[in-house]
Amino acid sequence: MTSVAAGEPGTATPAVAALAYHDGQFVPLERAQVPVTTQALQYGTGVFEGIRAYVQADGGLAVFRGHDHYLRFLRSSGTLRIDVGLDAEQLCEVTAELLRRIGPTTDMYVRPLAYKRALLPGTPPGVQLTGVSDALSINAFRMGSYTARGGIRVAISSWCRPNSGVLPVRAKVTGGYVNNALAVDEARAAGYDDAILLNSRGQVAEASTSNVFVVVHGRLVTPPVTADLVEGITRDTVVTLAAGLLDVETAFHDLGREDLGNADEVFLTGTGAEIVPVTEIGGRPVGDGLPGPLTTALTTAYHEIVRGKDERYRHWLQPVGSATY
Repeated sequence: MTSVAAGEPGTATPAVAALAYHDGQFVPLERAQVPVTTQALQYGTGVFEGIRAYVQADGGLAVFRGHDHYLRFLRSSGTLRIDVGLDAEQLCEVTAELLRRIGPTTDMYVRPLAYKRALLPGTPPGVQLTGVSDALSINAFRMGSYTARGGIRVAISSWCRPNSGVLPVRAKVTGGYVNNALAVDEARAAGYDDAILLNSRGQVAEASTSNVFVVVHGRLVTPPVTADLVEGITRDTVVTLAAGLLDVETAFHDLGREDLGNADEVFLTGTGAEIVPVTEIGGRPVGDGLPGPLTTALTTAYHEIVRGKDERYRHWLQPVGSATY
């Protein structure tokens, strides 16, 4: 099966590894199955994360900010009353062991999933969070960088980002991603690569699976969490790197559609997408239609750091090591 080589942009289908962590055991992927009666399948009552592991300069593999991802995963799980059964440190070690057993030589994308499984004895049928058993699965894809470094074209979606009174939008709840899927489907049908969603107040929330940043007169701006967005780990990484490496502070305030149109640079951040420039929005170029200098500088710094080439940020990397069993 074809996989994208480490650090190489591409569109090949990610190669799914042959092992998964499921119900407390490392099992062949074909055994990591759920029945059609699974509550999360019926009602969308699951939560997930996306975590990257990168090949390092020395040839080893390291998970990037796994502990931070799992802290968010546990917060999301708590929102749906899911007891994962492991803390963040234990989840990091399970992930490292899964990767050791797979033994990849390319970049990996890790997908933890915690979900409601089946009604407990005595629980009547219905949509509910109590009286339902919990489950945890973790699998991994072989996946390199897949976004276009030269920039992407995005649309402003006609679909609105739900507000926090409708869904717990700061949690990565599986059922809520129907909204994202509809936005992407609409954008791609119109010839765009991705979509930016506005919230119910007409302000910028986020892209389909990424946070949004704009640069205006050298100022870096991103919407606040009150704009109904997921607090991205890559979003936090960019804010930290902009301040620490480039002496650029980030302003957190609401952005309107017109702010996107007047920006000198726009870029998206996400674990899967990493940092991707936006060169066109709704048929109009952003700036001169090319990735801007701040976007380029942040992208370069990011890819150096995830490969372990900057000692100042090595604490964000968890080396996987070699299999010992």
